[in-house]
Amino acid sequence: MNIVSDRIKNMAESATLAMAAKAREYKAKGINVISLSLGEPDFKTPQHICDGAKKAIDEGKYFAYPPVNGYQDLREAISAKFKRENGLDYPADQIVVSNGAKQSIANIFQAIINEGDEVVVFSPFWVSYSALIELAGGVPVFVNGGIENDFKVTAEQFEAAITPKTKA
Repeated sequence: MNIVSDRIKNMAESATLAMAAKAREYKAKGINVISLSLGEPDFKTPQHICDGAKKAIDEGKYFAYPPVNGYQDLREAISAKFKRENGLDYPADQIVVSNGAKQSIANIFQAIINEGDEVVVFSPFWVSYSALIELAGGVPVFVNGGIENDFKVTAEQFEAAITPKTKA
């Protein structure tokens, strides 16, 4: 019995993880590498954030699974930050806290894409997006934002990519 689904067996290796492995390999050989693979910061988490996290843990405030959309006080703090620093007015009930944009995008694709639905992807794009679309049963449709347009997609290019099968 094969325990892995055909959907997973047919997935290609993650280009991001392959690039990260190659960067580690070169670094181990003493080659100076700037890895643009995983999107990890090259700096420590600021001390005030570490201190705040430790304090919350020590107070026993955050020890169980959080609400699906994130803790209310965190969403309110994000709302206040958006207003104060960015001039954006988003109430806390319109904010969802997740473990990253890619996870949220994957969740959205799983929720809205049916087999064969097309999803327009502006290029350049993060390498995982097409795999997330395919995993959800969708078909990525790439629209190239070339150097001649400063890597921006024009409205005409976008409109030309839309078909009756386009879902997102």
